[in-house]
Amino acid sequence: MLKAVEKKRAYEDIVKQIFSLIEKGKLKRGDQLPVERELSETFKVSRATVREAIFSLESMRLVQRRQGDGTYVIASSEDALVQPLATALFHEKDDIIDIFFVRKIIEPEVAQLASENRTLEEIDELEEILKEQEKEVESGKNPIDTDSEFHRLLARMARNRILERLLITLVDLLGKTREKYLQTEERKQKSLHGHYEILTAVKNGNGKAARQVMRRHLEDVENAVFNKRKGGGKKNPS
Repeated sequence: MLKAVEKKRAYEDIVKQIFSLIEKGKLKRGDQLPVERELSETFKVSRATVREAIFSLESMRLVQRRQGDGTYVIASSEDALVQPLATALFHEKDDIIDIFFVRKIIEPEVAQLASENRTLEEIDELEEILKEQEKEVESGKNPIDTDSEFHRLLARMARNRILERLLITLVDLLGKTREKYLQTEERKQKSLHGHYEILTAVKNGNGKAARQVMRRHLEDVENAVFNKRKGGGKKNPS
């Protein structure tokens, strides 16, 4: 499946070949790549070039190096199409308010699509997530994991792999910010209430309402994070 590459910018050719195998499904999530020595012999390049290619693939979130165990594919064929785009578009150093702005464009659409494509099993799963989140709030815990899980499931319910991967990337980037936002009891309750409103709209198959309550929920979070007030405070980028 692999072949020798030209010496000039050889690591890029290695990246392209492995990317292509993942994209076509010939390398699947969980598959282990050959060891560095074998790759060096196959591609007819130095081990340093192989390492450079692996670093590049890892930065694209397509593979993962595991100390003492080797390098594994962590992306599916669908991921191979979206992860490089997400990685190119979004970075941890990006201005948080810009990420919020993009999220307010994407996630209301996701909520509407989820309401149109929902299944009974998924609605049950959403309800279970919120029950768990409610328990965490009542016990004083920070419900960061259940909060993320709720938004990830909605993204899956949209039945659009591109939107799902982009949204998951955004949610991951905002993880620390959302953890900070959910620290106070008032904010935890407000977030939970917003999630229940979204659940109701999605459960009823009301796409318009799902879109509206999701945007309101995101604006509430944004206002809390940036201490914004209606009619004042920071202005969203346009």
